[in-house]
Amino acid sequence: MKKKYKIKKNHEFSRIFEKGKSSANRQFVIYVLDKHEQSHFRAGLTVSKKMGNAVTRNRIKRLLREAVREMSEELQEGKDYIIIARKPVVQMDYEEIKKSLKHVTNVAGVLKKHKKMWKDK
Repeated sequence: MKKKYKIKKNHEFSRIFEKGKSSANRQFVIYVLDKHEQSHFRAGLTVSKKMGNAVTRNRIKRLLREAVREMSEELQEGKDYIIIARKPVVQMDYEEIKKSLKHVTNVAGVLKKHKKMWKDK
């Protein structure tokens, strides 16, 4: 992902957690916040230390970044996304991660083709 597509600052993560809408499946939690002044989407990835050692966490982040990059045409622009990986992701390969990520984004209603209702916090 290019730099302009990444969320890195702690205060940005905090704002999205507080004001964003969340949706989840067994593998991922996704928070989405509208940013209409933005012409593109931004994504932040979170992988907890509970997931394993640094090698495992970095592998998960690499696979997630690639899945988000491949799905970039399908995700709605003008939004900030935070994707939190859950424990089952450790055992998954790339295709399973991509399929699960597509499912959670569909449930969240942020794919360009689908509109679904949000589950508020």
